[in-house]
Amino acid sequence: MNREKEIARVTLAGSVVNLLLVCLKFVAGIAGHSAAMISDAVHSVSDFVTDIVVLVFVRISGRPEDEDHDYGHGKYETVATLFIGLALAAAAIGIVVSGGTKLAAWIQGEDLPAPGKLALWAALISIAVKEALYQYTRIKGEKLNSPALRANAWHHRSDALSSIGAAIGIGGAILLGDRWTVLDPLASIVVGAMLVKVAWSLLGPSFGELTDQSLPEKTEKEMLGIIQSVDGVSDPHKLRTRRIGNRIAAEVHIRLDGRLTLAEAHEKATEVERRFHEHFGPESHIIVHMEPVK
Repeated sequence: MNREKEIARVTLAGSVVNLLLVCLKFVAGIAGHSAAMISDAVHSVSDFVTDIVVLVFVRISGRPEDEDHDYGHGKYETVATLFIGLALAAAAIGIVVSGGTKLAAWIQGEDLPAPGKLALWAALISIAVKEALYQYTRIKGEKLNSPALRANAWHHRSDALSSIGAAIGIGGAILLGDRWTVLDPLASIVVGAMLVKVAWSLLGPSFGELTDQSLPEKTEKEMLGIIQSVDGVSDPHKLRTRRIGNRIAAEVHIRLDGRLTLAEAHEKATEVERRFHEHFGPESHIIVHMEPVK
């Protein structure tokens, strides 16, 4: 199974689970009189939407190079990751605002509704299912080197964290009585703040890639070491790096003995390319510009 089909299979499995959880949470939230569970259901809707985004964009990113995209379509996957980060940030801010509104109402003396046990069970089921889905998607994302899958994995975990907040609030209200219904909005605020941090960790690299940010210094040092390991190659300079989806791209100038024939110089450059692809993957991209030793 090729990479794009495997990503689609993993995402499709997650979307089916998310759709079932959306139905469960809405029913439990309405029947169990739990505003926290209804908010959690809305969060699961955002998970389902991002699954669809990944399915569409990763399919496009797998297309080969063409006349309009000389470097392929890899950045479409980055766009999907960016969208997921934005959706996660929006969901997190919504949770914080909702929790803050309820907390303010409680401080002003308003009684918050006590949720039922059905809502608590729905939250506990969601925690277990979404954490399992997070682990599955994360492992596949690392194996397939897919930023979109890794981002979607965190979206699954964010739903699990949201359900933990709901479970704490609902469980606290049930076990401790109506006086402690305030645990619901307090837990939501804490979870929402955690999700904002996760969203930022997804958005930063996505913006960096879309603006052609250079690769980390450690990676660039690895590249220079690989280039200099080729016999006769010296002084690699003007190294420019970036990421295109799941691929690494680089341009570099090297110095060779000016007395080499064109065929010999070409052979040295080809060896640089071979070692580069061997280390960073066959789909990595490098352009080598040759200069005579001064």
